[in-house]
Amino acid sequence: MGQQRQLGSIFGIPFYLDSSWFLILGLVTLVNANQINEEILFGNRLWLGWLLGLILALGLFGSVLLHELGHSLVARSQGIKVNSITLFLFGGVASIERESTTPVGSLWVAIAGPLVSFALAGLFSILGTLLPNSELWVHFSDDLGNINFFLGVFNLIPGLPLDGGQVLKSVIWKATGDRLVGMRWAARSGKALGIVGFGLGLLLMLTFGNFGGAWLALIGWFVWKNASAYDRLADLQTSLLTLKAVDVMTRDFRVIDANLTLKDFAQTYLLSHDGLNFPYYAASEGRYRGLIRPEKLQEIERSQWDHLTLNDIAEALTDIPTVAETTSLATVVNQLEGYGGQPAERFLTVLSPADAIAGVIDRGDIVKVLTLKHRLPISDTEIQRTKTEFTYPNAFAIASLAKNLTPQELTQ
Repeated sequence: MGQQRQLGSIFGIPFYLDSSWFLILGLVTLVNANQINEEILFGNRLWLGWLLGLILALGLFGSVLLHELGHSLVARSQGIKVNSITLFLFGGVASIERESTTPVGSLWVAIAGPLVSFALAGLFSILGTLLPNSELWVHFSDDLGNINFFLGVFNLIPGLPLDGGQVLKSVIWKATGDRLVGMRWAARSGKALGIVGFGLGLLLMLTFGNFGGAWLALIGWFVWKNASAYDRLADLQTSLLTLKAVDVMTRDFRVIDANLTLKDFAQTYLLSHDGLNFPYYAASEGRYRGLIRPEKLQEIERSQWDHLTLNDIAEALTDIPTVAETTSLATVVNQLEGYGGQPAERFLTVLSPADAIAGVIDRGDIVKVLTLKHRLPISDTEIQRTKTEFTYPNAFAIASLAKNLTPQELTQ
């Protein structure tokens, strides 16, 4: 999507218009205006047909907005935060912070939108018979009723990213007990539907010069692209659950003498070119004394550096963020980001079964392993930037993917 502008909020949910929305608003207004001027004669007042066409187009997008609001309110009733609703070229999308924790909850969120559309279709059908029987009102009520009925039916097509794909995912999740299996099957169904829609649209356009064929091809491409994204997300979340800390950790740390003075430590290690890039652990008499955080030296008067030792500032392994070698990568990511209520960390210490330091993990290590495993287009430069700036690449929402795993998946 392109640039977005906020128009306000609905039930506390921010409401945005994407720049592409204005293009489709113009096209829908054009089609509606031509149809109205052909069916209802306004004499020289063709502008009235254009105005009514615009009103009908806004009614369409109002219906889409209510459709997305249906998803949003049901999600919010489950304690899920709804970040925004956005209208764009292909309709609307509700940005929901996380997945429902159960397949039944996911099913209710998915079908809420189509149920709203069917309710609106029924409402306009009833109003068309109750209100004054003018040609103009019949045209409006019939069109808005048909639009909402089509919107409900179209969205129930069983393939992601459509609501029907979410329904299919929920049903398979319930049957198999595995959300990611459901997501994969629904994504594959969406990709197949997208290819069929794209091919059929091209055929109609090239064979008959049908503009509707071009639109169908565009929708098919959109469905295929987003279904493919869901497939990749399922693969990445599977890796987060199956990979362990031991698979990702490195031994890029230094073990140094705990009896070193702070002055000797600073001169020997911190003044080197890459001195601040490594975690330091102090040890003496064959035992780890703890983690050394170089920034702590800034809190101590220089006059004390000559006689204070690393022993004096070492944080015991029992007091620092650690994970076991068998900890899932998802838990590692969540702990790095501080999602458990703790502060975010630059790196985590990995402990062996004997509580010795086995390795360390930072965000760059995670990105590197997943990039190699899934052949992601992330450069070594970007990975190094992740290591030094402690933030994931913008197009790689790994923290969000880990956070959105269900509690059941994280504890399996």
